[in-house]
Amino acid sequence: MRRELGIARCGLACCLCSECDGCESESCPDAATCEVRSCSTGRGLAHCYECPSGCDAMAGAQLKARAFGEFARRFGEGRLLDCLERNEAAGVVYHREGITGDYDDFDDLEELIAFIETGRPVSAP
Repeated sequence: MRRELGIARCGLACCLCSECDGCESESCPDAATCEVRSCSTGRGLAHCYECPSGCDAMAGAQLKARAFGEFARRFGEGRLLDCLERNEAAGVVYHREGITGDYDDFDDLEELIAFIETGRPVSAP
């Protein structure tokens, strides 16, 4: 985990991704076309979860990004990073092949938030 990369503007975990050096870097492949980056920068926000308006762009975003953002909004980015780091050490995978990993196995926002917090699916003992 590269904790110093933190969480992307949209909520994805730059700290766990090996695709680039983070949302704010010049190596981000989507920097020039990222609607979330453009919007949050224009509003003076570091992350979408800080925005009080509840934007339409994030409504269609992948559940993982929405859940990470909502977790950070509720509990803080530091706690999110702590949970992601603990989960990674316990074997939870952010990316398997491509962009799919253990955090993508959910259809419900609250169940995914609980998984982030505990590292276990809701139905697990």
